[in-house]
Amino acid sequence: MPFNPMPRQLAQIKTLLFLVCLIPAGRLSWAAYSGDFGPNPVEFVQRWTGTWTFNLLLLTLTVTPLRHWSQWHWLLRLRRMLGLFTFFYAALHFLSYIGFDHAFAVDAIARDIFKRPFVTVGFAAFVLLIPLALTSSNWAIRQLGGRRWQALHRAIYPISLLALVHYFWLVKITAVLWPLAYGIVLAGLLGWRARERQRKAIPVRRFSEAAPLKFFKQKPGSAD
Repeated sequence: MPFNPMPRQLAQIKTLLFLVCLIPAGRLSWAAYSGDFGPNPVEFVQRWTGTWTFNLLLLTLTVTPLRHWSQWHWLLRLRRMLGLFTFFYAALHFLSYIGFDHAFAVDAIARDIFKRPFVTVGFAAFVLLIPLALTSSNWAIRQLGGRRWQALHRAIYPISLLALVHYFWLVKITAVLWPLAYGIVLAGLLGWRARERQRKAIPVRRFSEAAPLKFFKQKPGSAD
């Protein structure tokens, strides 16, 4: 029998998830307090926030197949929080880039975005995340309508692909195994969705297979 938590249990699960999602931010806070950033503090912050953005993005994409396999439909109630934390760490990642690398100089940031492809791809992924975060509330769903809201939030798929390309371009060839592992997980999650979409599609008979039209001199079943 599928586990179906009571409202109080679900609230406790959400609280626990919220605290778990704050752990990476807590690690950054501790590093800032203790100075434990390692030999390259800028690289540590950027890699840490970027890694956890991708981790939470994959967790968000995992909710739907996990709900399908377990029949725990309440898991959908956790997806919004995971998505918002994905945006939170993406925003920290972006701020660390424009702050540490360019001191918030708009002209230098713009030149870098157009000059370096991996920055361009990462910036595009972040920009596409913004409307998803802004429309994550029930009010936004009511205003947009369920169908348009779902169409907008399908942008998470190209965002995840852009994030993967950004990761591949960012790392050196000696560290390519990590983005490769992320790519395999992402391919599995998107492949499952493509297969489910195909399975649920209503088959349409081809024109050549359709039965020929029949014409009657009088209504069928009427007397001669």
